[in-house]
Amino acid sequence: MRNREKAPYHARREAVLAVARDLFAERGYRATTVRDIADASGVLSGSLYHYFDSKETLIDEMLSSYLDELTIAYRNVVAQGGDAPATLARLVAAAFAAVEKHRAAGLVLHSERHHLARLPRFAHLVEREEEIEHLWSTVIERGKTTGQLRPDIDEHMTYRFVRDGICAAARWSRPATGLAEQFLSLLLDGLRG
Repeated sequence: MRNREKAPYHARREAVLAVARDLFAERGYRATTVRDIADASGVLSGSLYHYFDSKETLIDEMLSSYLDELTIAYRNVVAQGGDAPATLARLVAAAFAAVEKHRAAGLVLHSERHHLARLPRFAHLVEREEEIEHLWSTVIERGKTTGQLRPDIDEHMTYRFVRDGICAAARWSRPATGLAEQFLSLLLDGLRG
């Protein structure tokens, strides 16, 4: 394709992906059909396959880009070092920033996580989530060891409470202005040693 032909194709492809994001977030991945996406995008169902070979490709692209960006942000936060409460504060801020930017992907991942984890195609997403959990858990464990966080908490369960709390907050509050700070205050006041 020449550059002039690529621009409309890529713009239309991005528009279809944006519609799919919104429908997946509103209705759920399993309840959204290819026809729903095509109708809302203003294309014929068969034409949708010109841009994406399947509904799975749509959700995979959406969630992969969200988790890739989130993982990079978390790695950078952890690499900065610092004490556990300060690192957790930066992780929470990064999480809220990612959910604000990729709200639909965050909501879809939250609601479809268990279904997608059973499908071999999405094993790479499960691996990403495991890495993310490891990053958070390491910080929480460090805080327990140094006495900055309560020693009686389970780092994996704590991470999952935080993860799910952030996703739930994104569902009922938009924009998230000030939400990260309030969330962090509640989190750290309950975890400090």
